[in-house]
Amino acid sequence: MTSTVPALGTRTAEGSALQAVLLDMDGTLVDTEGFWWDVEVDVFASLGHTLDATWRHVVVGGPMTRSAGFLIEATGADISLAELTVLLNEGFEDRIGRTLPLMPGAARLLAELHEYEIPTALVSASHRRIIDRVLTVLGPHHFALSIAGDEVSRTKPFPDPYLLAAAGLGADPARCAVVEDTVTGVAAAEAAGCRVIAVPSVAPIGPAEGRTVVSSLEEVDLAFLRGLMTEMR
Repeated sequence: MTSTVPALGTRTAEGSALQAVLLDMDGTLVDTEGFWWDVEVDVFASLGHTLDATWRHVVVGGPMTRSAGFLIEATGADISLAELTVLLNEGFEDRIGRTLPLMPGAARLLAELHEYEIPTALVSASHRRIIDRVLTVLGPHHFALSIAGDEVSRTKPFPDPYLLAAAGLGADPARCAVVEDTVTGVAAAEAAGCRVIAVPSVAPIGPAEGRTVVSSLEEVDLAFLRGLMTEMR
């Protein structure tokens, strides 16, 4: 599957201040943030290095170039960024090939957005090869488009992926609800001017203006999302 960006005339939820929903993937819809860390630990162990558990908060939610680059510098491992990226992607694909648990409430939320024809995009810092594997579990029919981290010149924490997703759905970023689980993702969505619902996974995320923090996707449904957008009118 390849990323597709529909024409700007794509149907939006005209009857509501909510025009589109943009969803992060790892740690938001699928319980995989721990997978990434486990793979990073295993790969660096094979290179003769032990990762400090405190580094997990540094690498979570970011683009692989940033996370992998940090770990190479922190450990002094004798490996290039390109070589490490291949090993991490291969290790992660192996993990999700064995099991891919959804976050609580994810399946129900996706089904509801699909039922009510709310334009929805998957926006992830993960590479396309990973996204396409995960989409087979999430159901590609739930998303009008998907944006991968290796398909944009600047990924999260920059706003580019969310701006691209909003444009692809023909939506005003200010009328898009974004669901994210990391500080990096929240920063990207807020920089794009979107309304953010944070569901913290590994690291805590504090409340802020224009941001709502919940403990689980089980607290999020279409009525909740529309209510948040209405409050901003």
